Amino acid sequence: METTPATTRSLATEAVHAGREDLAALGLHAAPLDLSTTYPSHDSRAEAARLDEFAATGAQLTGPPVYARLDNPTVARFEQALARLEGTETAVAFASGMAALTATLLARTAAGLRHVVAVRPLYGCSDHLLSSGLLGTEVTWVDPAGIAEAIRPETGLVIVESPANPTLAELDLRALAHSCGTVPLMVDNTFATPVLQRPHESGARIVLHSATKYLGGHGDVLGGVIACDEEFARQLRQIRFATGGVLHPLAGYLLLRGLSTLPVRVRAQSATAAVLARRLADDPRVTRVHYPKLGGAMVAFEVAGDPHEVIAGVRLITPAVSLGSVDTLIQHPGSISHRIVAEDDRRTGGISDRLLRMSVGLEDAEDLWYDLDTALSARRSATRDLEETPRPGGRSPAPEPARR
Repeated sequence: METTPATTRSLATEAVHAGREDLAALGLHAAPLDLSTTYPSHDSRAEAARLDEFAATGAQLTGPPVYARLDNPTVARFEQALARLEGTETAVAFASGMAALTATLLARTAAGLRHVVAVRPLYGCSDHLLSSGLLGTEVTWVDPAGIAEAIRPETGLVIVESPANPTLAELDLRALAHSCGTVPLMVDNTFATPVLQRPHESGARIVLHSATKYLGGHGDVLGGVIACDEEFARQLRQIRFATGGVLHPLAGYLLLRGLSTLPVRVRAQSATAAVLARRLADDPRVTRVHYPKLGGAMVAFEVAGDPHEVIAGVRLITPAVSLGSVDTLIQHPGSISHRIVAEDDRRTGGISDRLLRMSVGLEDAEDLWYDLDTALSARRSATRDLEETPRPGGRSPAPEPARR
């Protein structure tokens, strides 16, 4: 019986089957986990020829693996699957999202293209890596409309994130790709995932994911991945081999497993996030809500009171950095994820001191709202309880009337 061609399959089907098509022929149902660090070979001449080819071209090794820093079968399955979901020619996995970004910058720098044009906000550590010049890069920060003017002959990359971390600001990726001309556009697609957005279809040559987030989806694996064309992937493989920022096979296994439920998780989480965003927008304790037009499971909101009191007041929601897990997380970007960004730059990027970022999980919307509602009222309730405590020899003050 023939199966549907991979090019016409839906995203949901691809998420389940990509990277696994050969399993039945191997007599397997679940993808195998290969933890080997090295592999035996009695033909050292052939190995020398293969290594020479890799050193010259960076092409994916054919035949049996040689050494885990060069290649791993389990990680290769994840790379193949993610490329299919993003609609790119290939993908290269790394130990973390920052390792993936580092390799990308090094690849452009090695080509003599040290200048980067970037749009704020970006993830805080991405911002810091660019601004610090640790990798010998020079960055020009611009508004989206200023990209074309900022590009120079030595510009090797344009970097954007949409929806952005943490404000969820959205960009017109097709228009940006046009502004870039021949300079590669790299889009951090961590928040949207290929379920909601495929930047390559809008002209982005390079798509970055912190795979730690939605691709893994359970808060138990660290990884990063670049989806791109084969030409750029060859450069990335050589840098990964030289610098050692490889993805562990167990992480590759968990990420491949995470992809199979990615569409179901993201759609369910997005539906709940939309409910919470609407309620927050109608709440007088909240001054502004940021929620993308394309949807998604991330909600950012600015509170009228002290954001730290909200963080301290949640009980069901976990007050922690990171995002994309099956459980809901909340954090204060100015204190954690973007603390490393200078205060003036945070402000320029729209990151106010009262902004909270929430990653909505798979819990029931009513339970999450009850926890948020309680946390938003925590300080006021504590004050009221103190005021209503009977004083020695006196009477309790009359309770305040209920507010709608």
